[in-house]
Amino acid sequence: MADRLPHVRGVLTAEQVADTAASIAAMQEPCGAVPWSVGEHVDIWNHVEAAMALLVGGQVEAAERAYAWVPTMQRADGSWPMKIVAGEVEDDRGETNMSAYLAVGVWHHWLVRHDLGFVQRYWPSVRAGLDWVVTQQVGFGGINWTPTERLCLLAGSSSVYHALRAGVALADLLDDPQPEWELAGGRLGHALRHHRDVFADKSTYSMDWYYPVLGGAVRGPAARALLDARWDDFVTPGLGIRCVDTNPWYTGAETCELVLALDAAGDHERALEVFADVQHLREDDGRYWTGWVTGEANPDFPDGVHWPVEHTTYTAAAVVLAADALGETYGHGTPGSGIVRGTSLAPPFAELGLECGCDVDEAAARR
Repeated sequence: MADRLPHVRGVLTAEQVADTAASIAAMQEPCGAVPWSVGEHVDIWNHVEAAMALLVGGQVEAAERAYAWVPTMQRADGSWPMKIVAGEVEDDRGETNMSAYLAVGVWHHWLVRHDLGFVQRYWPSVRAGLDWVVTQQVGFGGINWTPTERLCLLAGSSSVYHALRAGVALADLLDDPQPEWELAGGRLGHALRHHRDVFADKSTYSMDWYYPVLGGAVRGPAARALLDARWDDFVTPGLGIRCVDTNPWYTGAETCELVLALDAAGDHERALEVFADVQHLREDDGRYWTGWVTGEANPDFPDGVHWPVEHTTYTAAAVVLAADALGETYGHGTPGSGIVRGTSLAPPFAELGLECGCDVDEAAARR
């Protein structure tokens, strides 16, 4: 089986990818839920990402159990609660990018397995989730984070854009057109390309920097320019990228998401370099530390320290998916390796501007 698993020559072998997928499966709960780490909470976005990594990492049964759990937590309006601990809802707010992301997972499963029955089984949940998400779109095209915290996050809205394209691809596959999603995607793409300054200002976070590329709204020369613009603020050779620009805290998940964004932008050489850098967080058994804080942040640990003191499923999942993407160029990738590049998704939405609702100035004032 190892010859069918992702690998990146000189950086991560297929056997190492299998070990990392197994480390995710080892933290899976009996019900199928995949928490951040043992005893931590579950959220649908990271759970679905883990299921994707389990699938391409050879843990097929664990991936199927993970997907089977998702509809059990969906609510009547199509949303999912933000945090679930041991099967109980800890935070009942519905978050849009979480409620959208099942579409990406189901489309990824189709690419890898070509199981139409699986797609048909989860299509009602995908459709209900995305129907709810598009109700949270505001006049300038952004998507509210939650119905109660009415602010539009750049990273979250970028992820929703990706999910809408996956959703439309599923709709085309099943001959069940969803024109409202296409209209919402067009307006959202316009906002992500031309009105990023209207989104809530979270620019200290690296996610706000690379997510418009990761989600697929920004491509071509504009993607390269966007990634170059703050490269020196976040990237340190040998360590990966900072989670926030104010602290020397280098996190594996964000670093691997940058790898995926670089790969999607066609910047394969830098993607490979950054992916190699993040391997300092790897344990011999395949688990990954969440992050590393350098000694300058804490004089008690002049050589640096892992922080938090935890191995997380979402970090491991990001590594596996980054390895799959890079495998297309530098080793071996699965049929799902282009899920972020978007080569298998519905075509980019027609760009739609501000036909209705509030204008940009009004949105900025409300922010």
